[in-house]
Amino acid sequence: MHKSFSINIAEAANSGAVLQAGIARQEISNREDAVPIADPLYATVLALAQGDTRALIIGMDVTAIGGRAISDYMLPDVGEEFLPALRQKIETELGLPGEHVLVNASHTHPPGRMLCSDEEQIERCFAAAKQALGQLQAVRVAAFSRKAAGISMNRTLRLKDGQDWSIRHSIPSPPPKLVCGAGPLDDIVSGIRFERLDGSPLALLFNFACHLLFGNYDGALTANFPGLAARRIEAGLGQGCMALFLQGAAGDVCDVEFKNFSKPRDIAGLADKLAAAVLAEQAALRCKNANLSLHSEEIMLPRRKDIPQRLQKLQQQQVELLSSLRFCTLNFDEFWPLYQESLQAPANADPEHMAMRSFNQKNIDRYIECLRSMEQLSKIEDDMETLRKHAEISERAAGAPLAGDVMGLRIGDSLIITAPFEALAQISLDVKAWSAVPNTMMAAYSNGYMHYGAPASYYERGGYEVCECQLDAEWQQIYENCVKKIIAKLS
Repeated sequence: MHKSFSINIAEAANSGAVLQAGIARQEISNREDAVPIADPLYATVLALAQGDTRALIIGMDVTAIGGRAISDYMLPDVGEEFLPALRQKIETELGLPGEHVLVNASHTHPPGRMLCSDEEQIERCFAAAKQALGQLQAVRVAAFSRKAAGISMNRTLRLKDGQDWSIRHSIPSPPPKLVCGAGPLDDIVSGIRFERLDGSPLALLFNFACHLLFGNYDGALTANFPGLAARRIEAGLGQGCMALFLQGAAGDVCDVEFKNFSKPRDIAGLADKLAAAVLAEQAALRCKNANLSLHSEEIMLPRRKDIPQRLQKLQQQQVELLSSLRFCTLNFDEFWPLYQESLQAPANADPEHMAMRSFNQKNIDRYIECLRSMEQLSKIEDDMETLRKHAEISERAAGAPLAGDVMGLRIGDSLIITAPFEALAQISLDVKAWSAVPNTMMAAYSNGYMHYGAPASYYERGGYEVCECQLDAEWQQIYENCVKKIIAKLS
């Protein structure tokens, strides 16, 4: 179910044509008086040109590009009309084909309205695009790729019973004894250095995958740690260089401190690690001339049809767990002192006290069993409410397939592949494995938002990302066929 949307292959059979680049930035924060701002939100635009071919890469500090309807207004900042309106304005006024515009959301998650008004979003992104195109200059490029350890982790825990349980703030985490592993992780930071002909850095594009869920305790607006990392990279490189972050396949990836409540939230430390990984690669890079080419495909992905069956299965689990809560003697006020006492050596070892201690221990164990059932019930109720909401969203759309586009952008030895959804790590790992281009990057959350994109093999495992996925499992094969076609065109 995919067709060619626009075949835009620009071999620099514009041969001899020099690659040019320009970069500009506009703030897009919500500046209403009552909105606290920890650090500003930006739209950063990298313009590229070679011969008759021009393209724009726009990185926006926002959760999603066009996510209002599919999220039932949980992600309200950028409406569905934003991308087509921006592309049309760029095409009409700047003469650059709309399909040559890549817009990526960083997926930062501060609460409340993050951005300026709908009209201002378009105007400011357009202004930055126009400025970047007006500042084009000849560049050479170099690709880099490096492991960025100690920043991210896969938040989906694999359980011994074959199911998945995602680490989230809205539900408890599973008991460690039930866990046998975690999902795969792509913790590579990749990017492209754009250098002026005098050797000074003009722009630095970097790509990394991590959910930006929790920036600070007070809910102030923040671009989270990639935004801070971009500022550190710019300071480290100097000479007016601008850094542009592209979010990767972060669907099941969060930072390692995400659920650590024992110390203050420290996105600055995560930013330091990410910036250090990027800057460590710069000295060894040798920039060279590069060619620009791109190709876009339109895809239609089917909505899932299995929600009634999944709800029925969860309801049965719910009934079984509720029935398991009978015969619990203690309440919390009784449980807690007995539990504390059970951790100590017995003060009196006579038979009667030891019998009482054994009796109490059975009640303590039973109370803990009920607590564990409650934790599972919390997860099940959350999953059921999510599925019910998705059923309503699908019904409002009359079950129509979700339309989007997938873009491949080749810049020298680098290839950027987009996804209009929250791709999970395995999707990115697969794309990189197929690609013959040395430095292949996935820019998920790009040019639209279809919510989660979980591998078909995950659908029976019951994790949060599968529950949040509104796509039928067939989506993966359709998307993969599309990506393989793009890779073949651009390799």
